[in-house]
Amino acid sequence: MMGQKGAHLLEDGETVLTHCNAGRLACVGWGTALGVIRSAIEMGKEIKVYACETRPLHQGSRLTAWELMQEDIDVTLICDSASGSLMRQGKIDKAIVGADRITRDVVFNKIGTYNHAVLARAHSVPFYVAAPLSTFDLKNAEADITIEERRPDELCFLGKVQLAPAKAKIYNPAFDATPLDLITALITEKGVFRPPLMPPI
Repeated sequence: MMGQKGAHLLEDGETVLTHCNAGRLACVGWGTALGVIRSAIEMGKEIKVYACETRPLHQGSRLTAWELMQEDIDVTLICDSASGSLMRQGKIDKAIVGADRITRDVVFNKIGTYNHAVLARAHSVPFYVAAPLSTFDLKNAEADITIEERRPDELCFLGKVQLAPAKAKIYNPAFDATPLDLITALITEKGVFRPPLMPPI
């Protein structure tokens, strides 16, 4: 349903940026952000995808790129910091991500989402979030939520290869918060809502 509701936001021939994994591997069966892309393609639209690697755990590299390739969807893997340059070159038409939690003022998603949203606004690229109603937590605001900090070794090591000095200070939050005023629309199974309009919960 989410895919069907959001597919009309993507036009034939467009190229879409996504971050982290919001496909069938993470969101059973069809996916949220990737579900919208799948539904648009199912409608006969030609959609290309730029998938961010999504450091430090590489969900984009390991999951999203693999998942799209399995379905012969045109996907190009990029490093997380390449999105702004591609937007400046006019190579990204839309951006769509999933969400781990949506409060009344922000969208929490994998770290790096906020960067892409700011760059999208600077380059007039629509930025969409696809998430089920169960993700919405409208009783709380950003200030009420504590973001998980993950293990330092995720940044210090790649497998057994050490990437950083042993005594380096590490800040490794799992998520970041993107203000709703940077979000073009929220795609849910009940329809598309453009902030500050929120779905009835």
